[in-house]
Amino acid sequence: MSDAIDTSARTLDGSHLIRRSKGEKVYNVFNIAFFVLFAFICTYPFYYLIINSISDNDASAAGDVNWFPQGFHLENYKAVFKLEGLGDAAMVSLGRTVIGTALTVIASAFLGFMFTQKKMWHRSFWYRFVIITMYFNAGLIPMFITMKNLGLTNNFWVYILPAVVQPFNIILVKTYIESIPSSLQEAAEVDGAGTLTVFRKIILPMCTPILATVAIFSAVGQWNSFQDTLLYMSDSKLYSLQYVLYLYINQAAALASSVKASGTGSALNAAAMATQQTPTSIRMTVAVIVVLPILFVYPFFQRYFVKGMMLGAVKG
Repeated sequence: MSDAIDTSARTLDGSHLIRRSKGEKVYNVFNIAFFVLFAFICTYPFYYLIINSISDNDASAAGDVNWFPQGFHLENYKAVFKLEGLGDAAMVSLGRTVIGTALTVIASAFLGFMFTQKKMWHRSFWYRFVIITMYFNAGLIPMFITMKNLGLTNNFWVYILPAVVQPFNIILVKTYIESIPSSLQEAAEVDGAGTLTVFRKIILPMCTPILATVAIFSAVGQWNSFQDTLLYMSDSKLYSLQYVLYLYINQAAALASSVKASGTGSALNAAAMATQQTPTSIRMTVAVIVVLPILFVYPFFQRYFVKGMMLGAVKG
């Protein structure tokens, strides 16, 4: 009976060779083709940014660079790296990303754990109190007034403190912890472990996937944010990298406008300036500089990301 339904065959070395029906083979071909096409759609925008940032600026502005770079040069990157205050801005963005991500992960882990503890004082009330902030927002002006009264305007910590407690991250961590067998905590408590000991020695090591997921969310949000700089900062030493590059993009666009409006007497110099820097080439270069750090960080967390999302979103 088993021989009649066995779909595999033995090769000369004794291993099994799986026989596939014609329908399965057709499905596999279309499945592979679909995911290859999907991967191309996902990666091509980044490839397009890179080849346009290193190609001849005139060709890039005309939209002629689609598949391969034309007239390779690195003048756009040299121009960006010569910006005044770029080093300070990079350190500000790096600092807010590292510190903000670390504090957000710690706060999400601890609050998510505490909201699973039945002995927590008014646990349901505090959990609902945190979650309700996902649905209501005071608005821009009250937020600015609050930050000003707290002395956080023109203060580095305005990048960090408002983003430490994120209700969505807490929900993910709480749901993930609820999937961990409660017998582990009970056994530790029988041995005399306190709440903090259970959290540090049992819960944290088992929450690596979901905490990596939270770290990705927080790091991407901190690195890409520039609106808080626009709202709360007037000290150029505290500008984030994204805000400085945003200003540079505006300067590049203004430069292109002045080139078009220039007279014939300065046409030669204007044309040379436009060749060196065009709004299109600068936008491409800035986009590459902003995206690359996150692209390098993401692979280290990728293996935890899917597992963390699945187990943190659905209890089971």
